[in-house]
Amino acid sequence: MMKIQSMTGFGKNSFSVGNKTINIEIRSLNSKQLDTNIKLPHLYKEKESELRKLLSEQLIRGKVELYFSFDLLDGKTSNTINTKVVDTYLQQLTDVLKNANMQVNEQILSSVLQMPQVLSTEQEIFSEEEWKEILPYIKDTVKQLIDFRSQEGEVLSLDLRKRIALIEQFLKEVDIPEKQRIERTKERIRKSLIEAIEQDKIDENRFEQELIYYLEKFDITEEKIRLAMHCKYFVETLENGGAIGKKLNFISQEIGREINTLGSKANDAVLQKIVIQMKDELEKIKEQSFNIV
Repeated sequence: MMKIQSMTGFGKNSFSVGNKTINIEIRSLNSKQLDTNIKLPHLYKEKESELRKLLSEQLIRGKVELYFSFDLLDGKTSNTINTKVVDTYLQQLTDVLKNANMQVNEQILSSVLQMPQVLSTEQEIFSEEEWKEILPYIKDTVKQLIDFRSQEGEVLSLDLRKRIALIEQFLKEVDIPEKQRIERTKERIRKSLIEAIEQDKIDENRFEQELIYYLEKFDITEEKIRLAMHCKYFVETLENGGAIGKKLNFISQEIGREINTLGSKANDAVLQKIVIQMKDELEKIKEQSFNIV
């Protein structure tokens, strides 16, 4: 069974390969889908698709950022000027300047030296053998991230279970005022009738019929049963684990629908107070479940 994971996590590795010190960092935050952002040095750009595949297979959801950087161990670089590229740039600029009656000067030469592919770093050599050494460290960094997310997921799971248990407890309390609610409703209707007409003119049979209709209209038995079922299903889903974030969000919506119906049918101050407490816990459940993969 897969553990529940939060979408928030972090992993980091720093290691030496050949003449380089390589630094890897991976961060993840909430996102509806998997959104990867990989920042690689130009030397390793060809490996970006391989890294995207690795992240998509391991992380499923979240806004994931991978940072890859390196430093040379001796702190030096051997920059050389690519004379062929410089000659090409200068020839093109000379033609342009000639047409404009201008001459090549030091400022223009300085600009040429900053143009793409003019300078090359001989020490920045990349090979498949080097990548085979680097890849296990990247996978270990991803594992660190997953372990972090699993730890956070366990904390979220415990909190969600606690809040579902509170909603179930509130649901049990609904049964307590239910009989009292019916009696209070009877008294309220009778009092309104007496205020409107004389008591001896009230048709008791008709009154009972209307009362039964009224009480059936505001009966909440089905809502209580469905709410209990949804809460049970929510906990079962947590126990199954895996990538359940979207499923929990859907179940939360169903729980909210039943709680809202309870509130609309309540017609009673005591029951309304219980419904508000349920809604408060449900909002916290929704906030937490949005962070689950």
